Amino acid sequence: MLSGLDADAQVDDVANVTEALQLMQNQPPFDLILLDLNLPGVNRLEALKQMKAAFETSAVVVVSGEEEPALILSTIEAGAAGFIPKSTDPAITMQALKLVLAHGTYLPLHLLRHLESASVETNRAQPAALDLSERQRAVLLQMLQGKSNKVIARALGIAEGTVKAHLWSIYQLLGVNSRAQAMCKVHALGLLVDVRN
Repeated sequence: MLSGLDADAQVDDVANVTEALQLMQNQPPFDLILLDLNLPGVNRLEALKQMKAAFETSAVVVVSGEEEPALILSTIEAGAAGFIPKSTDPAITMQALKLVLAHGTYLPLHLLRHLESASVETNRAQPAALDLSERQRAVLLQMLQGKSNKVIARALGIAEGTVKAHLWSIYQLLGVNSRAQAMCKVHALGLLVDVRN
């Protein structure tokens, strides 16, 4: 399936985080890393955190047999560029990977429905658009690509503390408290077009 994304794609397969780190020593940076959370020898989100730390310029997508909204949100909060349940149709999986490779973030439809339902139940006001400064928009776009504060700061030539301040302002505008909630709300409310413009 991965060769369908790019006929010249090089695909490497490893059994655990240690092998992945060893492989990195002999390879240029990867564009995409697919990660199962249930790898031997490491605790679920710890595997994701180690991969994000070691491959900070690579997009890491979690592929899992588990589909609980809380787990999905925790992986996005930890820096995943997407979460693809193993039950996902192969055609949708391909589109999800194309989105991630285009520097987007993929969230499964059932999570978006869950968040929309929760938002309706709590009767929260939903903003029609985000009134962001140019710098806030740039920070949000980088965050939506799953980049850490440190990587965002480096990419935009600003201090990491400044990134945190911009994110706090963005959270206030969205009515959320975390990175994962912000990413999900932007997706759920269809605000991506507004953010990119």
